[in-house]
This record gives sequence, structure tokens and C-alpha cells, in this order.
Amino acid sequence: QSDDSDYLESGSVFQWRQQGQHHAFNPRTIFLLQHACRENDYELFKKFSKTVNLKRTDHIRHLLEFKTRQSIDISRVEPASEIVKRFNTGAMSYGSISAEAHETLAQAMNQIGGKSNSGEGGEDSSRYEIQKDGSNKISAIKQVASGRFGVTSDYLQHAKEIQIKVAQGAKPGEGGQLPGSKVYPWIAETRGSTPGIGLISPPPHHD
Repeated sequence: QSDDSDYLESGSVFQWRQQGQHHAFNPRTIFLLQHACRENDYELFKKFSKTVNLKRTDHIRHLLEFKTRQSIDISRVEPASEIVKRFNTGAMSYGSISAEAHETLAQAMNQIGGKSNSGEGGEDSSRYEIQKDGSNKISAIKQVASGRFGVTSDYLQHAKEIQIKVAQGAKPGEGGQLPGSKVYPWIAETRGSTPGIGLISPPPHHD
């Protein structure tokens, strides 16, 4: 850099640049994937696959190869319909993500036979009824966390599994926080709190 420069060049390690370091996720790969999905175009998807599967050493897995062996009979293979029953989503609370995202995760997991996790933000009771289109928006796993947000008898009765968060190892100090700017009236109603007031989840579960 010249002496009159007042900034530090960040390079291309963290952000893709045309003449910089190769990134697996770059404008071309993202373009191909998005358009293949939006247009349901398998040929575009094959172009995407070919692009990302080029012989590179971006990741450790690119240095590994599968050892093959003789295939077993398909009748001995557990069907996908059974495997997906063991799928669970991560615990993301209503409030940290939108109602649309939270409900979509629940619908998807209920449809395949897996379980979605409500997270610690409670759940709108309107979701406890099967929808007119037959979809099910109930989170199978109900979380009871240190803040007890949204934990009611109704909430617990609609659980297939109850997850008690003993502590939050990733959130030491004051614990987790939902900023007041995200505590909208409908979020506050579900959590049993006051709109606009930030919510703290203590790191330990005191009792």
C-alpha cells in the first residue's frame, strides 16, 4: 500500500472478489443453484453440480475418497421414510426467527415424520389446530428453558417430547437476549411479556 492510503486491504479471504481467492460459493454457483430451483430445471442443476464438484482442495473432504465395496440387496436397506423419522430441527425460538420460518419448519418435519423443536420462545396457540389444508404447524419438541417464555399447560400438552434446557453453554454472562426491538406485540403475547422490552434468558436453569 502507498503511504497515503488510510485503509487496510481486506483481501478476498472473507468476501469473494473477481481476481481474488477461489470461493466455493461465488456468484456463478449461487446463480445456477437459484435458477435451477426457481425454474425446476434439472439441466441447470447439473451445471451447478459440475461447477461445485470440480477437482479442488477448498475443503478437507476434497482430499478424501470413498472406499467402495459390493452393494447389499436393497431389501436390507432401511427406507428413507423410516430414516427421516429420526430427523430433528435445531431449537430456534419464535421471535428469534419469524412466524413464517418457525411454522414452515414444523410443517415440513410433521410432513416427513420428523420433529421440529420450538426453541424457548413458546408457540402461538392457534397452531395447535390442524389447518384447513390439512397441514400441521405444531412443534413436536417443546423446549422449557431458563426464561420459561411461553411455557403454559396448553403448550406442554401439545408436545410429543419435552426438552429441558439445563444451561446455555454458548451464552455465558447474562445469558441469551432477545432485543426489545424484536419483542413485537404478538411475540410478547406468546412469551407472556411486555412489548418493546428486551428479554434475558439466564445461562443456568436455576431450579
